[in-house]
Amino acid sequence: MVPDLSRVEGVLGQIARRRLEEVQPYSLPPFPNPPSFREALRGEGLSLIAEIKRKSPSQGEIAPLDARLAAWAYRRGGARAISVLTEPHAFGGRLEDLVAAREAGLPLLRKDFVVHPFMLEEARAYGASAVLLIVAVLGELTGAYLERAQVLGLDALVEVHTERELEVALEAGAGIIGVNNRDLHTLAVDLSTAPALGRRAREKGFSGLLVAESGYRTRAELEPLKGLFDAVLVGTSLSGSRDLEEAVRALC
Repeated sequence: MVPDLSRVEGVLGQIARRRLEEVQPYSLPPFPNPPSFREALRGEGLSLIAEIKRKSPSQGEIAPLDARLAAWAYRRGGARAISVLTEPHAFGGRLEDLVAAREAGLPLLRKDFVVHPFMLEEARAYGASAVLLIVAVLGELTGAYLERAQVLGLDALVEVHTERELEVALEAGAGIIGVNNRDLHTLAVDLSTAPALGRRAREKGFSGLLVAESGYRTRAELEPLKGLFDAVLVGTSLSGSRDLEEAVRALC
């Protein structure tokens, strides 16, 4: 159940391999009963997943966010779910941010580089409603991780960037597919990626939820997603805003 990370190139491979080295299973507390991530994204219009993101490899330092305060601001602004980065080195996150953000009452996505089944159990124990599964990292094990997440009562956002990765996600039976505009190997962003792969997914008969990810800053940039995608995940442009609540409201 541990993916072969030697095949994963670039920045993505570096981060994923470091995360695997840090996995040390331990006894976890009883699982809480979080709200549904999937149902939150089924609302009318394009749902916003607002992200708590302190820094990134592409942007450097973004903002020294307090996870609890940020989560409440996002909720007041109209976000329907919150993405919480828990990777500590490249993104400045921590598992405890899930506990802090949970107070706002919105469904939480644990956004990390899942490379070991124990990370799914951690996500559930710390209050996440969903986990991010990156096809470029998990490869042929995507389906096995998806099944394990379901057993634990977690939704899974299965992330793709290429048509081949989309095929893997569809074959794995993903119910929520995220299309990342950012190439995680090079960190380059192309906003045409999500609409193109989103249309391809629908052409192939995918009837689940579609989430567009990365690079969005304005409401105008969200127009190509309407009627095709169910949700959009926005990180850097929100996290770096002086007024988180107003920044979310401007997008919603």
